[in-house]
Order: sequence, then structure tokens, then C-alpha cells
Amino acid sequence: MKKLIGVLALAAGGAVAAPSPAEIERARHGFDFLHGDWMVQNRKQSDYANPDSPWETFSASNVVHALPAGIGNYDEYRPLGDWRPGFVAMTLRVFDPVTGRWSIYWLTNRDGGLDPATGTLLPPVVGRFDDDGVGRFEGEEVYKGRTARVRFTWTRRDERNARWEQAYSWDDGTSWQTNWIMDFSKR
Repeated sequence: MKKLIGVLALAAGGAVAAPSPAEIERARHGFDFLHGDWMVQNRKQSDYANPDSPWETFSASNVVHALPAGIGNYDEYRPLGDWRPGFVAMTLRVFDPVTGRWSIYWLTNRDGGLDPATGTLLPPVVGRFDDDGVGRFEGEEVYKGRTARVRFTWTRRDERNARWEQAYSWDDGTSWQTNWIMDFSKR
């Protein structure tokens, strides 16, 4: 019924009602499955702008920590072996208790995840987990001077396995090209 009311409100030009407290609380725990220590198998396209570019494969470790009071979480991502020696990344996931949405920021030791012009964090991808348990998060990113829509998709496969996928759209979301896949296995 709530979905029907939301659709009718949109059709009438009105705003959709804010999520209920129960929906907010459920959304707050969307990433709880990710807390802990993981091994990650990566398949990453070498050039996101070229769908024919070769794929790289490598392993990484990923340790996810909760932030206090349900604010969110952060992780430490470190490739293993000889893929980009010294590369380190961190994901900051922040929960908005008003909208029930998550903002996800990707930070690396190469660029800090910062806008060089302003010194502020680059824009996040924003979204939530659907009723089917799949998390979808979208935003914009500049890659090699071109602006692309970017989408992160999180799927919890079972208690010990999860998948993250990144896709770019160069045509404002009409079509998507997956360019990075991470398969997580809990240690």
C-alpha cells in the first residue's frame, strides 16, 4: 500500500513520504554482513572507457570496521602480490538516518579520493538495499576527462560470500558496462 501511495503522490506531482522508523532501522543494517575480514578476488577492466580493454585479475584483503552508533563503516583494501605494489584504498560508507540511504566514498593513496580543485571528497555513490537484498548505489565520476554515471551493486550471496560490481554508463544510464567485479570470501 505504501508503494502505491508513493507512486500516486509522484504521479500527482507530490513528494514521496519519508521512510518509516522501521524502514530506517532495517536500512541502517544493510551493510552489517560486510563487517569482518575478507579475501577478495578481483576482475578489473584495465580501461573503463574501452569495453574491449583486457581484464586484470588479482587478490586483495579487505577488513571492514563498524563506525560508532550505526553511522556507517569503513574498510581497508590492500591488493596482494604484484598488482600495483603499495596501492592502498579505503571505502567510507555513511548512513543517512533521515532518508535511509547510504553514501559511499572510495579513497586511495594515489589521489586521496579528493577533488584537486577544492580539496573536498569526491562525490559519493548514493543508494540503498532493495527488498530483494541487493544494494544499488549511483553517482557520477570523471574518468579520463569524461563524465560517466557510475553504479555499485552489492549482493550478499550467503553468510560467507558477497559480490561487488562497478559499472559505468556513458549515455546517462541507458546502457551499462561492468568494469570491476570483486568476489568476497570471509576469512
